[in-house]
Amino acid sequence: MTEAMIRKKPGMASVKDMPVLQDGPPPGGFAPVRYARRIPTKGPSAMALFLAAFGAFSYGMYQVGKGNKIRRALKEEKYAARRAILPMLQAEEDERFVKEWKKYLEYEAEVMKDVPGWKVGENVYNSGRWMPPASGELRPEVW
Repeated sequence: MTEAMIRKKPGMASVKDMPVLQDGPPPGGFAPVRYARRIPTKGPSAMALFLAAFGAFSYGMYQVGKGNKIRRALKEEKYAARRAILPMLQAEEDERFVKEWKKYLEYEAEVMKDVPGWKVGENVYNSGRWMPPASGELRPEVW
């Protein structure tokens, strides 16, 4: 089929001579196109979520503060009990030290009896200060 038969015009010389045939809208126009996002409002608002999170955080920090106060009071009670019992523990340790020191001096006297000029219990260091023995030195259960 030729263009002349379609347009019902015999032999056109140029495309410009062709009548304009353009599609258009139907009578009354097209139906409106829905292009907007219509998201339903479900759930709480952003402000309600923020306030709920802030409230939960505030309550949690309040509970942490209360726990810190209780823990601090328990720690102070423990330290007060230790301070109260410390003199008794120190006295027991001093008593144990004196007993062990006497045993140690007896042992030293027995071991060094053949050494001329040896004085039992005399410090071998010439610092002039008394120093308690190193930890475990007078503890036979550690030897």
